Amino acid sequence: MKRVLLAAAALVVLAAGGVAAYVIHVELASQNVKGSSTVEFNPQAANAVPQRRGIAWATYGGDAARVHVAAGSSLAPPFRVLWTFHARSLIEFPPAVGYGRLFFANNRGVLFAVGTRNGKRAWRVESGRCQAASPALADSVVYMAYLNAQPCNRAPSPSLTGEVVAYRVGTGRVVWRRTIGPSESSPVVVGGAVYVGDWNGRIWALDRRTGKLLWVTKLRGEVKGGVAVSGNRLYVGDYSGHVYALDARTGTVRWQASAQPRLGSTGTFYATPAAAYGRVYVGATDGKVYSFGATSGKLRWSYGTGGYVYSSAAVWHDGVYVGSYSHWFYCFDAATGAVRWKFEANGPISGSATVVAGRVYFSTLSGSTFGLDATTGAVVFTFPDGKYSPVVADRSRLYLVGYTKVYALGERRAR
Repeated sequence: MKRVLLAAAALVVLAAGGVAAYVIHVELASQNVKGSSTVEFNPQAANAVPQRRGIAWATYGGDAARVHVAAGSSLAPPFRVLWTFHARSLIEFPPAVGYGRLFFANNRGVLFAVGTRNGKRAWRVESGRCQAASPALADSVVYMAYLNAQPCNRAPSPSLTGEVVAYRVGTGRVVWRRTIGPSESSPVVVGGAVYVGDWNGRIWALDRRTGKLLWVTKLRGEVKGGVAVSGNRLYVGDYSGHVYALDARTGTVRWQASAQPRLGSTGTFYATPAAAYGRVYVGATDGKVYSFGATSGKLRWSYGTGGYVYSSAAVWHDGVYVGSYSHWFYCFDAATGAVRWKFEANGPISGSATVVAGRVYFSTLSGSTFGLDATTGAVVFTFPDGKYSPVVADRSRLYLVGYTKVYALGERRAR
């Protein structure tokens, strides 16, 4: 009996040791990773895909690489409000800007076309579906992805399908529509294809002129964010905790990477990746910001922010700008992940930032928008509205998205 008890005690000790070793292993594997300025980092690599003529802000993130930079804009605070448009429901994602209009939808699925000069509505389309994405613009067509049919944010839903719909920018007339899974993935148009993801874990490539299927690829989890495009590859994350590179022509998965291991559930990817400098930058629900090699998929750096990172990264002048639910807004060195500066805001940060003329703008869930000097982090602008991704711009105006309103801001000229 004594030998049995000793053997049992030994097994308990071994099991406890195994658990302790596993915990230590996971804790070590989940630590921040410091990056290198020489490994798979090219500061000369182009950040952006050129815009089509007549378009100032083509899609969520501004361009196909999703770097959230208003290229060519020199707008600087102080600003004055030129006009205000009332959308009468939550606007979670910012407009696309082109052809003299803003194109955006509210959560109830009403798509608006609004004049940039006067804020007057040119047309509206009621989709009858829920909506949580930005549209994309190309060649006088606006492309929008939709979720399930109304009622929004209620179960059970009468529909488990989504749609991608192409409209004429001048009239709102439907050019084509394609049924996919429910989608809150902001479309992007590159070459002849529209790329979009859905809750069924699929990435779709559709012919931009006809909506005809070019290819579809099934991933391991739900796709909530958009697809970033750089060169001949697409980059996207999913809710299985993986990030992927896909061949833009065929949809073949070239590599897949994952969030770092941790005790409890694995981090998932809601944020849309940004592609720049030969890297892919993306935040996760484990509170970390990740940098993966765009060619290899290898983890190049990571940093824990202390809160969910739903915010997609803005990338400008070798800096990565991203907010966290921890209330902190960060500027990271794009190569190494070192913190250049950080700013404590007045609430959780869920939406993404935009860089305009050396200032970085973001909103908090407390209903405020901040503008910071992108080099130092000093406050240069505040506004008493905003919730998610607040700012897009063209050369003459800054367009700020509040909870249910869109404001056009112009520079306040000295008298």
